[in-house]
Amino acid sequence: MDEAKELVTRVASVMEDPSAQAVARVYANAFLGAAAAIGEEAALEECASFLTEVIAKNPQFEAILLSGIVGRDDKITLIDRVVGPFGSEMFTNFLRVLARHDRLELLPLILEESRLRYETLSGRKRVQVTSAVELPRATLDRIYERLNAALPFEPILEPETDASLLGGAVIRIGDTVYDSSLSTRLRQLRDRLRQRSLHEIQSGRNRFSHPEGD
Repeated sequence: MDEAKELVTRVASVMEDPSAQAVARVYANAFLGAAAAIGEEAALEECASFLTEVIAKNPQFEAILLSGIVGRDDKITLIDRVVGPFGSEMFTNFLRVLARHDRLELLPLILEESRLRYETLSGRKRVQVTSAVELPRATLDRIYERLNAALPFEPILEPETDASLLGGAVIRIGDTVYDSSLSTRLRQLRDRLRQRSLHEIQSGRNRFSHPEGD
């Protein structure tokens, strides 16, 4: 029980470490470089499958790989025995490298960074489309067509829902946000009305302070 708590704490602290993302990017570049021999998409799929079908479904195996008590050589031996007979040589070697440098806990981040890097190299980029309710496929297709025609890259839509939006949609491309949600329009209207009221109040004060003829 104590070891499980330690594992959760250790993983959480690593993921919150500001330097973890930078380290993951370095390994992601190495992963894609090695993956060129078997195909980047196949390598990305193998890594994703390992995380979802092996790691997520076998918590004891995950605990051993991420444990600070189990030695590096023992982890590499376990990888050879469990992953070696079924995984590609490239992916098995990559896991060995991570184990040797105590970086196995970064594998989810490395996968995410590898995907982003590969999408960029392929002329694609993720676009988050957030709406109050789930959008129909036809609506998403229209959004895709408009964005694909307007942007210098092929958009990869990531639909999300947020009931607080009330209506409309928010489109995020990297750090840029295009907000056409009803909640935002109402807030903008409220702000304009408030500014107008303040202006009228100030104008009235000015008239009273400087009566005509003075």
